[in-house]
Amino acid sequence: METPAPGRTAAPARDGDWASQTADSIDRFVETVRSNTSDRLVSVARLVVFGLLAAIMGVTALVLVAVFLIRFVDAYLPAGVWAAELVVGGLFTLGGLFLWQQAWKRPRDNER
Repeated sequence: METPAPGRTAAPARDGDWASQTADSIDRFVETVRSNTSDRLVSVARLVVFGLLAAIMGVTALVLVAVFLIRFVDAYLPAGVWAAELVVGGLFTLGGLFLWQQAWKRPRDNER
């Protein structure tokens, strides 16, 4: 005997009760299709939304950090704002080169 779906009572199926068996089979099929499609789509949609939100917040934080660094360095360097932009740009360039180097150190899929 099959276990009933959650929220359903187990009614013994009679041999002649084909209408109930057919309705239960259709109900199980629809539930399986729904769980395989819409549940996965909801998970993907959540991943996309939260990923975009994190990316937007990350870019905003990076811009604010850059503005803060340029103003901070400009306050302590007597040469002008171009020197502050040069220093902060150099720091970002070194950080990017470091991350690029780390990316090249990873083994590629076709090299394994």
